[in-house]
Parts: sequence; C-alpha cells; structure tokens
Amino acid sequence: MSVIEKAQPMSAGEPAKALWISTVAFTLCFAVWTIFAIIGVRIKQELNLNEAEFGLLIGTPVLTGSLVRIVLGIWTGRYGGRLVYTLTMLAAAVATFLLSYAHTYTQMLIAGLGVGLAGGSFAVGVAYISPFFPAEKQGTALGIFGAGNVGAAVTKFAAPFVLLAWGWQAVAEIWAVCLALMAVVFWFTTTDDPAFRLRRERGVASKSLAQEFAPLQNVQVWRFSLYYFFAFGGFVALSLWLPRYLVGVYGFNLETAGMIAAAYSIPGSIFRAFGGVLSDKKGARSVMYAMFAVSAVATLILSLPAATITPVIFIVVIFVLGFFMSLGKAAVYKHIPAYYADSVGAVGGVVGMMGGLGGFILPIAFGLLKDMTGLWSSCFLLLFAIVAISLIWMHLSVKQLSRQGHSAPVAAT
Repeated sequence: MSVIEKAQPMSAGEPAKALWISTVAFTLCFAVWTIFAIIGVRIKQELNLNEAEFGLLIGTPVLTGSLVRIVLGIWTGRYGGRLVYTLTMLAAAVATFLLSYAHTYTQMLIAGLGVGLAGGSFAVGVAYISPFFPAEKQGTALGIFGAGNVGAAVTKFAAPFVLLAWGWQAVAEIWAVCLALMAVVFWFTTTDDPAFRLRRERGVASKSLAQEFAPLQNVQVWRFSLYYFFAFGGFVALSLWLPRYLVGVYGFNLETAGMIAAAYSIPGSIFRAFGGVLSDKKGARSVMYAMFAVSAVATLILSLPAATITPVIFIVVIFVLGFFMSLGKAAVYKHIPAYYADSVGAVGGVVGMMGGLGGFILPIAFGLLKDMTGLWSSCFLLLFAIVAISLIWMHLSVKQLSRQGHSAPVAAT
C-alpha cells in the first residue's frame, strides 16, 4: 500500500462497514447489469430476433459497463468512491426505469447502454475498498466485494416470476427502484476511503492522465486482462447465455432455465471470496494454475456435441466451471494492488474493462457460432481456446521470470 494509505487513521469498524455496504450495492448493480439474461428471452420472442441479434441485445449493457470502468476507476481516485459510486447507481437506475418504455429493437439497445452503467460500479468498488485494508488482506477483501456477482443469480431466481406476473417491464421498474434506494443508503452510511480523505486534507494534486496510464505500457497488465477476459468475461457471458442454451438444447421452460443458470452463477459469485482467501494464503499463481487447468477440462467436455451430454452431466460440469472461474476472478485482482498500489483505479479499470468486454463480445460470438455451425456446444469450444492460450502465456511468463531470477510481490505471478 502507499504511504498515504498507511498514514490515514480509521475507526475500528470502518473498513468492514465500507466493505459490506459496497458488496451489497455491487450485488444490486450486478442484478441490474444482467437483467437482459431473463427479460431478453421474452423480448426476443416479442421482436422475433435471431440468435446474433439476441446476443447483441444481452451484450450491450456489458459493453457500456466495460468501457466506463477505466473512466470510473480514475474518477474514484480523483473524486472519491463514495460520490462516484452513488452517482453511478443513480444513473443506472434512471436508465433501467426508462427501459420499460422502450418498444423497438433500437430503443432496447439504446436503453441497454444506460443499463450497462451498473456494471461500471466494479471498478469504483475496487478502487474504493482497497485503501481500507493492508496488502495481506486485500485479496480477501476484494474477493468478498467481488462476490457481489451473485446479483446475476438474484435476477435469475426472481425475475422470471416477476415477468410472468406483471411482464418484463415490471422487472425493469422494480430493479431500478431498488438500485436507486441502494444509492441513497450507500451515500448516507459510508465515508470516503482513507487515501482520498488524506489527499483532500493535504491538498495533494491529482495525477495527470499520463501518470494514470503509465502502468498500461507494461505487457503484464494486458496479460492480467486476458486472464480476466476469461475468468470474468466468460462468467458474465455464460450467465447471460445459459438460459437461452438450456431452453434451446434441453427444452426447459424459462423459469427452470433461470433456476439452473443460477446454479452456475451462485458458486461463480459467492466462492470468489474463498478465492481471495486462497490467493492471500497460497499465492495467486497457484490459484490461477488450478483455475485454468480445471476450466480447460470442463470446457473441453462441454465442447462435445450437446446431444451426447445429459442435463445432469451438463449441470454438474457447469457448477464446477463456475466455482473455479470464481477463484480465478479473485486471483487476478489480488495482483493489482500488489503490483500497482498507486494505480489501482487505472489498472483495475483496464483489467475490469477487458473482462467486461469479454462479457460483451462472447455472447455475440456464441450467437454467431450457433448461427454459422448449428452447434450449441460451439460456445464452449471457443472458451476452451481462450483458456488454452491464457494458460500457455502464463506458464511461459512464469518460466521466463524464473530464468531471470526475478522476485515478485506476494501476488506471485
């Protein structure tokens, strides 16, 4: 951690309070961010969309949430996470409410861009939470915060029932109101992080954009980004795609498909906190190796023709894949404050942006592959290729560091 962060005193319960309230807020943000996973299926039916159009629809919020992460990360360092987080939630709530008044495909896409602001909250939370904790506890803290990914499961569990009772428009309106209320609660129950408070008290000038982006010249940042492209981007993509996959392959109704998809989302979210603990205790490198190895086997199995895999086997393998992806998500973000303590906002924003872009690009790619090949399982073959490239690049980088005799921070990759 930086000198500024170490020097600022805090009350005993302040870090825990900031962490848990931020995590609840991120859970609601993620629930909003993935809202098209459920209502998108109904919209697809109403507008008679093909698979590629459906992939673009559910991926549009992910695009916005990805691209704004680097900006929001930098703004968090300059203006404080409390303010930026609150305004981000309010803006996303307004856009989500207005979504209920969209009627055409173009209007849906435009509204989806606004809904996507909710996904940018991750970069804000990472930069806001990190200064509250010492280096040896940051993996655990960020893992707990990242467990807010479980918001995807909240949407999958609850949204189908709201949709069936009152229509997809009601889902958008209720989710928007909940997010707006959370923004108010967040503003009145949290404080600025210690690093920002001390900078403000001492009148420390903000870094220039050149200084903010200087770490991005390091290829290591982009290697971390590829890891997160799979670990997080793949998670988001599957969270969005699985209901459609289960309906198309196994003929499940939307409610059942949503429940099964949640069985993937829940371990892929909650166990992220466990991944943070493991990264603190065992080292992020070991966790990353385990994640890539198991993910390679799982995606290879799921790449087999869909007709050869029973629903039970599919669900078990998806559950295992979600669990190990959750460990990998935490391990990637363990690296950032360890290597770039004074640039968490910019580096965390870029890595988060690339992960989010994975969540945008992959659903579209899944739809295109399905349209081109006619194979539902083609999406998992693509994920296997990404895993293989990531694992090879990581291993070669580790071998090079070993030959050069370089030591690494506790993050260890």
